Amino acid sequence: MSSLGMEGFEEAQTLSGDPLSLPWDRFSSWVHCICVVGFDLELGQTVEALYPPHAKLTDKEKTSICYLSFPDSNSGCLGDTQFCFRFRQSGGSKSSLHCVPDQMDRDSPVYLKKDPACFYGYVYFRQVRDKTLKRGYFQKSLVLISKLPYINFFHTVVKQIAPEYFERNDPCLEAACSEIDQWPPPVPGKTLHLPIMGLVIKVRIPTRYDKPGTTQLVDMTPQNDAQISVSLPTIHEVDLFRCFSPVFFHIQLLWELVLLGEPLVVMAPSPSQSSEMVLALVGCISPLKYCSDFRPYFTIHDAEFKEYTTRTQAPPSVIFGVTNPFFAKTLQHWPHIIRIGDVKLAGDVPKQVKVKKLKTLKTLDSKPGVYSSYKLYLNKDEDIIKQLQKGVQQKRPSEAQNAILRRHFLELTQSFIIPLERYVASLMPLLKSISAWKGPPQLKPFSQEEFMKTLEKTGPQLTSRLKGDWIGLYRHFLRSPNFEGWFRARRKEMMQKLEALQLEALCNEDLLIWVQKHTEVESVDLVLKLKNKLAFAQKERLPVSTEMLQKLQGQVDTIIQELPEDLQEILLKTTSS
Repeated sequence: MSSLGMEGFEEAQTLSGDPLSLPWDRFSSWVHCICVVGFDLELGQTVEALYPPHAKLTDKEKTSICYLSFPDSNSGCLGDTQFCFRFRQSGGSKSSLHCVPDQMDRDSPVYLKKDPACFYGYVYFRQVRDKTLKRGYFQKSLVLISKLPYINFFHTVVKQIAPEYFERNDPCLEAACSEIDQWPPPVPGKTLHLPIMGLVIKVRIPTRYDKPGTTQLVDMTPQNDAQISVSLPTIHEVDLFRCFSPVFFHIQLLWELVLLGEPLVVMAPSPSQSSEMVLALVGCISPLKYCSDFRPYFTIHDAEFKEYTTRTQAPPSVIFGVTNPFFAKTLQHWPHIIRIGDVKLAGDVPKQVKVKKLKTLKTLDSKPGVYSSYKLYLNKDEDIIKQLQKGVQQKRPSEAQNAILRRHFLELTQSFIIPLERYVASLMPLLKSISAWKGPPQLKPFSQEEFMKTLEKTGPQLTSRLKGDWIGLYRHFLRSPNFEGWFRARRKEMMQKLEALQLEALCNEDLLIWVQKHTEVESVDLVLKLKNKLAFAQKERLPVSTEMLQKLQGQVDTIIQELPEDLQEILLKTTSS
């Protein structure tokens, strides 16, 4: 195995599949580090091991990982438990994922891009009786830390590593890290075969160009698949139906709350249930990205505990999951609370229950349900409720129920977002306003009233049968962090498109003729501007073909050759620097 203590390698920038790839480059494109958290009678939870040893975590991050890696004592999680958490990266911390090429992140769907401000922790916790230990229990967590929200994939990886590690300790973990360091990078659109501890995982990394609602995992011929142990249809999605089944009469309400970025807390018996429910909520508005903060598992020790539980200001736009009974009292002022009981058998049909009033939520022992005074903008979709109920009664496979519910949410979100996409596309200037000799034209400003006028003829009624106050829903959404994040991303895309169109216009001009009609000073100014544009196009990865960039670079070189030698030398030096 590569040396585990090579600190210099975390500065490596190359990440290709060729021999130039340095030790830990490939590992760092997937994982920041793997921690082992144990329980010390005197110190409490502590990080017992960190792989690779050169991985950097601040003391604050280590403290967060320690508290988040163990279920609350009241959870009573005996045996093996898996869950996920998310926490803020400290200011002084440096993620190892800086060496992942920007192209990979640019081609990822918005909801799968690496998180610039937070880490994800994928936990495998074991608690079993052990009379040889002072406390009477063996308690340990193996935690994989990454910036990638590949929930389903990393749970599969950790499930393969942790049981082996608990039996064999360090050598097993070193072997696992060595295997991960041999994986190809997570390039969007690629189907990968990733070996880990005797298992070969077949998985496809989604791309932003995939059609929403499809897995795109192409089955290979049996002989080629002989080594595949497990094939994951999705790297990130949780089972929506299993998560929402305790409250599926309220899926319309929950979709609206998430879409609008309303403060929402999930109270559950275990970290597994709380984390899955929070992730299901965040995912129910896909392909729209949930742009506010969310914490699949949150404890009273979190750095943001005071910030999120204070009564001196309105609750922030955040979704988090808790298991500690203390939160039932601390969060009584929160406007929307989901209380989940113990998971029922798949054959149980949930009974129709009304949304409960918040004042009835006194403790974590209160009855399961949704506690909120929120008034729905849209009418309930009774058809999806009946379809899912029928599936439960007929013992329809969970995968099929999940697919039905996921399709429902997708169609609902698309019906809502398509009118916005259509209107924002109209903010693009006309093609004839693009000039090679002027800067890119500005986008028209977003006008809420102009957008509202478009809804009468091209609103969601074209694709959705749901009735209700769509106008009110849009007005509320336009004030939400989700709209702000969505519009910022769309605006950036359109600005880059305008930059690309201007480059295209420059390519189609005969710049040499222009130079012959202008002074040397103007020609030098043109060269410098063109060089800046080429550098910007490469840095921002503008949607411009390589051939076009090469053609423009060729024109720049030709112009330089037409200038006096002293100017040529200066401009060529500027190019090389």
